[in-house]
Amino acid sequence: MTRLLKSAPGPLQKLWKELLEPIVFAVVITQFVATLVGVDGVSMMPNLRNRERVFVPKYETWLHKAGVGEFKRGDILIFKPPREAADKISNLQKSAPLNLWTYRPFLIKRLIGLPGDKISISGGEVTINGTKLDSSWTTDYWRQQGCWDNQSDLANLAASGRNGVLTDQPEITVPAGQYFVMGDNRTPNGSEDSRLFGPVLKRDVAGRAAAVIWPIMRKTNIKYDCAADKVADDGLSGENVLNWRVLTRPEGFDNFNK
Repeated sequence: MTRLLKSAPGPLQKLWKELLEPIVFAVVITQFVATLVGVDGVSMMPNLRNRERVFVPKYETWLHKAGVGEFKRGDILIFKPPREAADKISNLQKSAPLNLWTYRPFLIKRLIGLPGDKISISGGEVTINGTKLDSSWTTDYWRQQGCWDNQSDLANLAASGRNGVLTDQPEITVPAGQYFVMGDNRTPNGSEDSRLFGPVLKRDVAGRAAAVIWPIMRKTNIKYDCAADKVADDGLSGENVLNWRVLTRPEGFDNFNK
């Protein structure tokens, strides 16, 4: 019986198999199937903490772009801020290694308004299309910490001219193809969001944070230092609990998503 001997793989085959194939596979998975995103900062406290990692189903985003479904109010989105705002707000632009180029970093905020929604903010309360949004899922925490904001421009304007990007407006209508987003941190300087840089383009949305997967455990309680705009040095306390959790929309959005 004659047996065929396989020839040894050439250098290009070895390069593909050992280096390029895993890279291509990883890119396809992270761009079209699912990826993990790290939370950087406290703008989504108390619901997301600094350095937590969230699971993002990327296939969902591609389905939405193809016209199948859409994100809903209350979802937590990962997106790039508007390019015009990034040119004026230093925190919205990062430098690549060796300062070879600059780029807009991804942000994570909660979707408040869909295209066509009228958003107004007064006394720290958000109103959507004339109906006040029950934000107790986050404002209760900030009241307990003693730093819930109902006095600043961000607590009383849907668009603030603080950074020179927008003009002061107590109410705005979300343009077609855009979303109005806000952080859950309701302190005076807690979040740079649509109140400062305007609505974000749908095409700049990378996906929805669907679940927290890291760290595995976390402390039950977290205390915020209002004066320093950060978690208190002794802020973590209580028992360790399992941190894996699905990120559902707060009940306050139920009436708006019917």
